[in-house]
Amino acid sequence: MYRTALRNVLAHKGRLLMTALAILLGTAFVAGTLVFSDTLGQAMKNSYAKSYSDVSVLVTDNSTGMRIGPKGTEGKQSAKLTDATVRQIAALPGAQDARGVISGFIGVSDKKGNLIGQIWSATGSNYVPGSSGKDARYPLAEGRAPSGAKEIALDKSTAQKAGYHVGDTVRIATNGPAMDVRLAGIVTTDDPQITSGGTLALMDTASAQKLLLTPGQYSSISVQAKPGTAEAALLGEVGKVLPKGDNFRTETGQQLKDDQTRAIATGTNGMKTVLLVFAAISLFVGIFIIANTFTMLVAQRTKELALLRAVGASRRQVTRSVLVEALAIGVIASVAGLLAGIGIGAGMQSLVASMNDGMPTGSLVVAPTTIVVSLVVGVLVTVLSAVIPAVRASRIAPVAAMSSGDQPATQKSLVVRNVIGALITAGGLGLILMGAATKSDAGRMPVGAGVALAMIGIFVLLPLLSRPVIALVGPVLAKLAGTPGKLARQNAVRNPRRTAATAAALTIGLTLVSGLTVLGASVTDVVDRAVTSSMKADYDVAMATGGLTPELATAIGKAPGVTASSPVNKAYWEFGGTSHSVYGIDAAGFEQLVQPKMLSGSASALKQGQILVDGDMAKKENLSVGSTLKVDYRSGSEGTVTVGGVYEGNAMLSEVVMANAEVAKHETDPYLSDVLVKGADGPTAALKQSIKDATGNNPVVEVKTKQDMRDEFNRVITFVLNMMYGLLAMSVLVAVLGVINTLAMSVFERKREIGMLRAIGLDRSGIKRMVRLESVVISLFGAVIGVLLGCFTAWAVNRTLVSSLAGLTTVVPYGKMLLFLALAGLVGLVAALWPARKASKLDILASIKTD
Repeated sequence: MYRTALRNVLAHKGRLLMTALAILLGTAFVAGTLVFSDTLGQAMKNSYAKSYSDVSVLVTDNSTGMRIGPKGTEGKQSAKLTDATVRQIAALPGAQDARGVISGFIGVSDKKGNLIGQIWSATGSNYVPGSSGKDARYPLAEGRAPSGAKEIALDKSTAQKAGYHVGDTVRIATNGPAMDVRLAGIVTTDDPQITSGGTLALMDTASAQKLLLTPGQYSSISVQAKPGTAEAALLGEVGKVLPKGDNFRTETGQQLKDDQTRAIATGTNGMKTVLLVFAAISLFVGIFIIANTFTMLVAQRTKELALLRAVGASRRQVTRSVLVEALAIGVIASVAGLLAGIGIGAGMQSLVASMNDGMPTGSLVVAPTTIVVSLVVGVLVTVLSAVIPAVRASRIAPVAAMSSGDQPATQKSLVVRNVIGALITAGGLGLILMGAATKSDAGRMPVGAGVALAMIGIFVLLPLLSRPVIALVGPVLAKLAGTPGKLARQNAVRNPRRTAATAAALTIGLTLVSGLTVLGASVTDVVDRAVTSSMKADYDVAMATGGLTPELATAIGKAPGVTASSPVNKAYWEFGGTSHSVYGIDAAGFEQLVQPKMLSGSASALKQGQILVDGDMAKKENLSVGSTLKVDYRSGSEGTVTVGGVYEGNAMLSEVVMANAEVAKHETDPYLSDVLVKGADGPTAALKQSIKDATGNNPVVEVKTKQDMRDEFNRVITFVLNMMYGLLAMSVLVAVLGVINTLAMSVFERKREIGMLRAIGLDRSGIKRMVRLESVVISLFGAVIGVLLGCFTAWAVNRTLVSSLAGLTTVVPYGKMLLFLALAGLVGLVAALWPARKASKLDILASIKTD
């Protein structure tokens, strides 16, 4: 029986080719993901291992980190790391050297005024010369050490990118006005953040402290142990001399390396998980193709299998023979997929390296786990997909089967299937509706589980749905294509199981694609409406790094052409025992810059020191105009505020709006997120340049109109969607292979029928049209179900996001949905080209006499 199974694989290799390709693609996706993530992770570990090569103990002052959000969670800090702390640590018995480090953001602009590199990788620090006048951590390549507030040193890569030379004037920026400095020297560094594309600007210690911290203060202290001194012992010594305070963190060099290794692993594992999810989708789609292929092969070999039963083969042997065929295909395809995946991993590494010159690279890592997982997954998916067809093959009766080339599914089996599918679908839809009804984060789990159940149930029901859905296009096909159109419709519903299995692959892809598209359109719409309806200002001025200084906000307000402006304060306070975000704005300019839709009260209440709250908060807290609320300002003081108005919530404003004058009473160090600006003549180029000039042409300052804000958000959504479409392309390709495979095998088993059609007058072009239209009908059937399910899923997910994104409604981009359907029809047409050509070339007489 095993020899028979292997002969069958060789005899039907053409019909099994598409199945093998489907497994190959899915396995290659898995293997490529594992190889790429392992290679990238190892390269990053090797690169970042140099970060703490000269650090035995690191003391960090957590209070000096760049603040990227509103105050309210930092806590109180008093003790600082100073020169005295550095001297005390350097004098410890186990310490060989102690270095005070200042770190923060310093952006460097090129000669055109644009920021070099990315915001997050721009670093500023201090140059610490030793007895020789040079800093061993940053060896000088050219020039000398920086001295004074008007000199800096740059890393060699940054200087080369911008074309800077020693003596040139360089524009730098922090979170205040930009300033021009002289390039005193160029240094080299093995810091992986810099070598991977970041920028480094160094100043002398006193200047760096004044610009990035406060005079005499350090962000951290790096300690190097004497030979023979254990890091743990030195850590204990350092802890004894540190100032008292809860804002210090001490770690050994090994702990830092371990933390870094875990962080790299977490990052690469997250990326790996996302890619593997899409690989799993591709393999899941492949299951339908494999099961469909073996079902059709079993039907076509009914007489052969019956003969085996007649000559003594048991049911178990027949089942095993089919599974052995699947095993052979799985092994061959999985090995090929593994090899292809290694190539994909190498290609992805080269692609990433070409997009970022500084990205760490290394030799390709093909771990034993990758080999085992890829082979096991590919083989298991293939064999498990063939189990049901194998069991059906074993049930073929020897005598009854000898007189039939096909055994259609019984009505009973379809009834049972339909009942099961209906129950599963009903349960899934119930969970979706239950989760959507919560209108909160709590509904996401029920919605997720419900979507999974509903998809499974609908897949089970696809044979039942195929007849009524395809019948809708019957009159259209008959009118447009005549007899071939009628035949195409009849062929599409002749075997509902086969049609369902073929269409299911496209249903999965279209469900995900349409669902993501609707979600993207809905989020884009709510942001667009928030900006359009609420923002009256001509420009929104913000720092790409986070917050602005009060001095910069004042300078922007005094720029020529500005008629009204206001810095926006952000804070988090407790109102009535619940934490809420606060949007602070100048009361005098509020109605010129912002125009929320007021539900009750008046925006002018801000001038009386009252607050405005959004409709959702008012409903939850049972608030109305005149209501009072207790406030915990998280600074040790409490108070009471009065509600002066209720507005319709939107994505631009926070839950609470308050006058800046009131915010300033309780926030000694406010966080200014942006500045709203109104000009005399609207958003003109002259006004924009005036604002830029007021910031010293700071390369980190972003001056945006309402349209700029919309376009920027749209770019983000478009990028995410395109990335998702790209990852889903593999599953769509597998679905196309399934359509080709089904049609090709269908043509083979309908040779006699096609021969008879040719004999009674249907020409070759008619045969081609019949096969192509059948393919298009099946593809559109799967696409229609997928689009409907995707839109419904997106609606349910949107309902759970309403509490997080005020004003969110479901927006269906009908144009894109129609485009998806048109593309699905095109996919069906392309997939049918080869099977249609093959069918039209069949010899009439040879086909009619086929046994």
